[in-house]
Amino acid sequence: MNKTLMGKVALVTGGSRSLGAAIAKRLATDGAVVALTYSASPDKAGEVVRAIEATGSKALAVRADAGDAAAVKAGVAETVKVFGRLDILVNNAGVVIMKSVDALTLDDFDRIVALNVKGLFVATQEALRYMGEGGRIINIGSINSDYVPYSGGSLYAMTEAAVAGLTKGLARDRGPRGITVHNVQPGPTIPI
Repeated sequence: MNKTLMGKVALVTGGSRSLGAAIAKRLATDGAVVALTYSASPDKAGEVVRAIEATGSKALAVRADAGDAAAVKAGVAETVKVFGRLDILVNNAGVVIMKSVDALTLDDFDRIVALNVKGLFVATQEALRYMGEGGRIINIGSINSDYVPYSGGSLYAMTEAAVAGLTKGLARDRGPRGITVHNVQPGPTIPI
């Protein structure tokens, strides 16, 4: 295997299942030490940690709800405390709320914005405190920022468009400082 990330420390938010777990495992396969956050699945997070450790890499699971700014900051700080640095941040945590506009509540609005936009912003801002030149931030957005192929997805699409816009601004801001920022916009994924 090509260990191109040997010596790097990565943090994957929402890394206990599905796409986040796959990303965390791949980063470890490529040589990175990986921390991952989870909100409600300690067993799943433990499975990912054990899978990463089975590759010979180090891993850490940190309970940190992406909708809680203080928990997000603490997750980044814990990663740096345990592993001494942070080189890669993958903002993967998020939620989908599928309802027609007339059925959405302000609580729905606050929850999805807190998880999908504010949590990503807070994780990025906190990670940048520790990242140096060569740092990488990868936001996992959605194709739904450009296309909404179903009804009930307006609020989700709005948050993913916000992620796309924020990513462009961050890339412009951090690029000259040697830190790249990208937005990956997958279509539907199958949970694993």
